[in-house]
Amino acid sequence: MTSDKTNKGSSGAHPIEPLVLLAPLDGWAAPLAEVPDPVFADRMMGDGLAIDPTASLLCAPCDGEVMLLHGAHHAITLRAANGAEILMHIGLDTVGLGGEGFSAHVRQGQKVAAGDRLISFDLEKLGRAAKSLITPIVIANGDDFAIEWRLENKRVARGQELMRVRPLGKMSAAAAQGREIRHDLVILLAHGLHARPAARLANMAKSFSAEISMESGVRRVSLRSPVAMMGLGLARGASISLAATGTDAENAIAAIVALLESGMGEGDILAETIVTTAATKEPGAINGVRAAPGLALGKALRFAHAEIAVTEEGKGISVEGKRLGDAIASVRTRLNEAAKNDRSAILTAHLAFLDDPELAAEAGRHVAEGKSAGYAWHSAIETQIAVLKALPDARFAGRAADLTDLERQVLMALGDMKAQPRIALPDNTILLADDLLPSEFMTLDASRLAGITLAGGGPASHVAILAGTMNIPMLVACGPGLFSIRDGSTLLLDADRGRLAIDPPSSVMDNARRQMAARRDAHEATRILAHQLCHTADGVRIEINANLGSESDAIVAVAAGAEGCGLLRTEFLFLDREAPPGEQEQADLYRAVAARLDGRPLTVRTLDIGGDKPAPYLPFPPEENPALGLRGVRVSLWRPDLLVVQLRAFLMGVPAAQCRIMVPMVASLAELRDVRDALKRVRAELGITEPVALGVMVETPAAAITADLLAAEADFLSIGTNDLTQYCLAMDRGNAGLAANFDALHPAVLRLIAATTEGASRHGKPVSVCGGLASDVTAAPILIGLGIRGLSAAAAQIPALKACIHKLTLEECRRLAEKALAASSAAEVRALALSMGEI
Repeated sequence: MTSDKTNKGSSGAHPIEPLVLLAPLDGWAAPLAEVPDPVFADRMMGDGLAIDPTASLLCAPCDGEVMLLHGAHHAITLRAANGAEILMHIGLDTVGLGGEGFSAHVRQGQKVAAGDRLISFDLEKLGRAAKSLITPIVIANGDDFAIEWRLENKRVARGQELMRVRPLGKMSAAAAQGREIRHDLVILLAHGLHARPAARLANMAKSFSAEISMESGVRRVSLRSPVAMMGLGLARGASISLAATGTDAENAIAAIVALLESGMGEGDILAETIVTTAATKEPGAINGVRAAPGLALGKALRFAHAEIAVTEEGKGISVEGKRLGDAIASVRTRLNEAAKNDRSAILTAHLAFLDDPELAAEAGRHVAEGKSAGYAWHSAIETQIAVLKALPDARFAGRAADLTDLERQVLMALGDMKAQPRIALPDNTILLADDLLPSEFMTLDASRLAGITLAGGGPASHVAILAGTMNIPMLVACGPGLFSIRDGSTLLLDADRGRLAIDPPSSVMDNARRQMAARRDAHEATRILAHQLCHTADGVRIEINANLGSESDAIVAVAAGAEGCGLLRTEFLFLDREAPPGEQEQADLYRAVAARLDGRPLTVRTLDIGGDKPAPYLPFPPEENPALGLRGVRVSLWRPDLLVVQLRAFLMGVPAAQCRIMVPMVASLAELRDVRDALKRVRAELGITEPVALGVMVETPAAAITADLLAAEADFLSIGTNDLTQYCLAMDRGNAGLAANFDALHPAVLRLIAATTEGASRHGKPVSVCGGLASDVTAAPILIGLGIRGLSAAAAQIPALKACIHKLTLEECRRLAEKALAASSAAEVRALALSMGEI
C-alpha cells in the first residue's frame, strides 16, 4: 500500500516520490524484449529490464523484505516499503538445476537493506547448464506502478542507479481496500488433502505474490506449507475456506479453487485405498491390514533402523545455520537428481516438505536459541510428525513416515546418524519392522524380498505404494506381537486375508505353494502374451498402447507390453512452474520418451491446459465456467507462440515416422485446419519432408457427431472418454455427488462412440480410445464391437487387456455392442459385459 508524502517546508503536497532501484548485478543492461523467453519478453511477469551478468553476486536493489525466495534459489522477490514487488530471476530455465550452483544469503521474510547480499551463483556452471544467463528484473505488480526511467543498452555496475518506479496511486481492488478475497468449498479429493495434493497446492501458492491461507474450523494455515495443510487432517467432504490478500489475490484464489475442484488426479491412485480385513484370530497367527496384495512363504528377518545421535548444544547461530542450510541443500540436490529419472509423486512430496517454510522457521528458532543444526531439525520435524500421528484418519497418519524419512535424510547429511546399512537378505525373506521408510525400502534387494510385515505403518503409506508396484505382499498394523517372532521362523503371509501364520503345518504350506505356483503360471502366461502383438481369437488386430506422462512411464509401459504410446500428456511440463518450458527442454523430453519406446509409435498431445489445469504464468481471462472456456486446442490457438514452440519440439525430438500429433478438445474442422497450417509451416522451417500424422481427440459431442468431416482431413481419431462422458451427460466428472452415475458405459456415450467410428470408416481412418474407458477390461469387447481398433491404457492394465482380447471373437463383440447400444443404463451395459463367460 502506498502512503502520502509531503516535503517539509513546502506550501503544498507533492507527488509521491519514485522508488530508486539500484543495479543488483554487474553486467550489461538490456531491454526485456531481448530476453529469449516470451514470458519475460512479452512482459507477462511484469515490466522492467534485464542484466546479462559478468559477476556472480545478486544484491538487494533497495530496502525491503524478502517476499519470496524460490526453493531452487534461482529467483527472489523483494517487497519495497511503497509496496512495489521486485522479481529478480537469475538466468533462464535455471529452476531445473534444483538449487545447484546457487547459494542464498537470506531467508523468506527477512528485512534487507539496499546492497545487501541476496544470492551467490556459480557463473561458469550456469553458463554451461542454463538456456541463458540473462537476468530479468521486473516489477511483478506492475498494474500499480509505472517505470518512469530505466538504464538500457549500457554496461552497469552493482549499486548504480538502474530504474525509477513511481506508484500510480491506485492498487488492485483487493489491495486498495485492504480486503481479503475468500472462497468456501468442500474437499472432493478421493483421499483427502494428503501429501501429493498438499505439495501441488503449495507449489501453486508459491507462484503468486498474494498471501494465501486455508481455514478449517478455528485453524488457519499458510498454503505455502504442505505440512501445515496435512496437519489439518482434511478428509473427503471436509469444508474449508480459502483466503488471500495481495495484488494478485483474485487470480490466486481462482487458480487454487480450479486445482482443488479438478480432483487433481486423485480418483485413480493405485494402492491408496485403505483395505481392512476382519480376519479371525487363529493360533499361531497375527492379524494385520492389507497394504499390498499377494501370498508369500518365507523366513522371518527383523529390520532395525539406523540410530540417531543428536547433540543438543550448538556452536553458534552462524555455524549451525550454515550446517543446516548445507545439509538441506545436499538432500534437495540428491532428490532433484533422482526426480530426473523418476517423476514419482513420492519424490515431489519429499521436495515440497523439504522447502516447507514452517519447518524452516521452526528449525531456525531452535538454532537461534543456541541449539545444534541436528537438534533443531529433529525437534521441528518431530513436532509436525506428532500432529499427523494424532489425526484419526490413517491416510494422514501414514504421511508421518514421509516426514520421518526426510528427517533422517537431513540428519545423515549432517552426520548426526549413520546411513542405513544395506542388508544382505537371504532368499525369500519376509521382513519384520515397526515401520519402514521409502529410503529404507530402496536399500533392500527386492529380488530376495518375499513380503513385508509392519507392527505399525498404514496402508496408504508411500512404502505400501512401492510394495504394490513391485508385487511384494505387505501387511501393516500387525501390532507389537510381531516382535515375538524369532529370526528364521517360517512365515506364511496372506495379505489378501490380512493374516500372518507362524510356522504353519506342512499341509498348509504345501497348499500355499500350489496356490503360488498357479498364480505364477497364470502371471507368466499373461506376461508372455503381453509382449506379443494383440489380436482377437479370430485374428482381428487391436493395437494396445499406453498413456504416458514421462520417460520413466515409458520404461514401465514397454516392460508391461505396450505396443506404443497412444497419449503422451505433455502438460506436466507446463504446470507448477513460473514460465513455460522452452523448445529445447521440450524436445529433449520428447526425444527421451521416443528412445525408450525404441521405434514404437509415439502419440504426443498438444498442450491441454485450462479448465481444471491452470498455469500461473498464463493470464487466463475470468471465466464463469472454465470447463466450457479456454481449454485444449483453444489455448493453443489463443497463444499460437506456445503451439509453434511445441510443434517444433515434437519434430526436433521425435522421428517423423514415429511421431503422431494429437489435438485435444477439437469441436470444429476449422480448429484442425489451423493446427495443420501451423504444422506445415514448422515442417517447412525445419526442412522435414516426410509426412507427420495429425489426429484429433474426440472429447466433445460436436466432434463425435461430425466425425465424418474431421476424418476427411485428420489422419486418425482418438476418443477421450472422460471428457466425452462429462459433456454428453452434463455431469462434472469431479463432482462426488454424481460419481455413482458418471460412467462412460452409459448408452448415450456408447452411441457417440459408434457415431465416431461410423464417420471415420467412411474415409478409412482408424479410431482408438485413450480415455479412462480404455483401461476398463470389462469395456474392451464392447469397444471392439463398436469398431474401435486401438486402446491406450494405463500400463498396469495392458497384460489383462491383451489376455481378455485374445479370447474374444469379433462376432461376439459385435453382438454385445448391439445389446449395449439398446440398453437403458450404464448398469445394464456392465451387467451385459460381465455376463460374457470370457470376461
